[in-house]
Amino acid sequence: MGSYFNPGNEKFFEACNSEIYVDKTRLLHYTNSVLRTNNKYICVSRPRRFGKSMAANMLVAYYSKGCCSRELFQKYQISASESFEKYCNYYNVIFLNMQEFFSRTHSIDSMLDLLRGRVLREILRAYPQVDYYDKNDLIGSIQDIYDETKEPFLFIIDEWDCVFRELKTDKISQKKYLDFLRDLLKDKAYLHLVYMTGILPIKKYGTHSALNMFDEFSMLDQAKLIEYVGFTEQEVQILCETYQMDFEETKQWYDGYVLEQNYHIYNPRSVVRAMLTHRYNNYWNQTETFEALRDYIVMNYDGLRTMIIELLAGNSKEIRIGTFSNDMTTFASADDVLTLLVHLGYLGYHFDTKEVYIPNAEVEEEFVNAIQNAGWDEVVQAIEISEQLLNATWNMEEEKVADGIEKVHLDTSILTYNDENALSCTISLAYYSARRYYTAIREYPTGKGFADIIYLPKKKYLDKPAIIVELKWDKNAKSAISQIKEKQYVHALEDYKGNLLLVGINYERKNKKHDCKIEKYNIK
Repeated sequence: MGSYFNPGNEKFFEACNSEIYVDKTRLLHYTNSVLRTNNKYICVSRPRRFGKSMAANMLVAYYSKGCCSRELFQKYQISASESFEKYCNYYNVIFLNMQEFFSRTHSIDSMLDLLRGRVLREILRAYPQVDYYDKNDLIGSIQDIYDETKEPFLFIIDEWDCVFRELKTDKISQKKYLDFLRDLLKDKAYLHLVYMTGILPIKKYGTHSALNMFDEFSMLDQAKLIEYVGFTEQEVQILCETYQMDFEETKQWYDGYVLEQNYHIYNPRSVVRAMLTHRYNNYWNQTETFEALRDYIVMNYDGLRTMIIELLAGNSKEIRIGTFSNDMTTFASADDVLTLLVHLGYLGYHFDTKEVYIPNAEVEEEFVNAIQNAGWDEVVQAIEISEQLLNATWNMEEEKVADGIEKVHLDTSILTYNDENALSCTISLAYYSARRYYTAIREYPTGKGFADIIYLPKKKYLDKPAIIVELKWDKNAKSAISQIKEKQYVHALEDYKGNLLLVGINYERKNKKHDCKIEKYNIK
């Protein structure tokens, strides 16, 4: 048993013995199914804190000859699989945490020298009897072991993309690294499985196809591995019941990564911290800083700033992901920047609609922190006065509401203000602080049309009135109130029993003025 060649199961044992461990061992059923097939090359990219290293440690514990893990896995889902006994601790496993090697060297040549030396030392000790052609040749020595013993290997590589994150502009080092991985892994008879984890998908280098044998599972498309990306909704519901935490509030804080077929994924680390501390908080900033996000959203790409503002307002935006180069510096458009933010976890990506959005309250806070230090004074002002605007709405102070929206009204140099969609975006920013008390629903179906925005109070704020907002353009606020009544939008809230405010807002394009009408409505 070594650190790199046939490691033990200590890391996975610690995870299993933690207060909260969510069983993801069914992933092993999938990896067992692709052993020694054309699909044996797996690259899984996810944001930080989404359980990548835990999954890698689990694979090490299960496959490595360096330990006996049958008892450890016996109480988990994989033990029911027909393949469980067959492959448990069956393979020679080489485990490489690339971030560990890079952090000790800080150059690609020194990193690869250290990696080769450490792994060679361990495999030569484990197989001293093999007739090696060159004991300084890592790939050749692995091949010599396989040729003589016919014992196959598995590679489990964690933080595979650290070179691209640390040496962002060093194309020569990046190519050396890709070539090393290609020579080590591609078309090797000694390999039955390669499992790589990282944040970024595999780097594209034009026609350079160093690692084109991999099946990639990313935040853009997780395919068969979707339930192993983070915590599923069912898993979070069970945790909320166990720890007596409100599921709806947990959902607002940490849900929002909606993958294909409307499959919801939660940030595992943040959910665990919330359960253990019994507090909803932004745990993202414990491992990231707002500067990481700010540096990307201030980039000077056409339309990027407007798109970020619309995302902050609660909109979704369709993007093209095909031109992204899978690195952190090569951008041709705003779409490429937003695609990177999906991989980093700052944006969600809806597979079915191809749209990006800010996934939850936790990440939303990071965007607000970023724009406060990015010189976006107009947007910051809108957020800062939103609490006053909300109070004015509750107090039915129509002129104050109209004046507040005037202050939020974004200049045309930032957001083209020429239709009801732009008005809706402005109103959503104006009522930004309402998200603390309400669940906001855009284009709410009512049976006779769609209410523009409905704010439903959260369980802990049922003393606040629900709010139906209807928007008009070049008409008047009174007609907006009339539409709410005529189309019976209130009937769509038949399960709601509290107070209700009807809010009509109109923008007059000629004089660039907003007017507001607010009425109480008694639900019988």
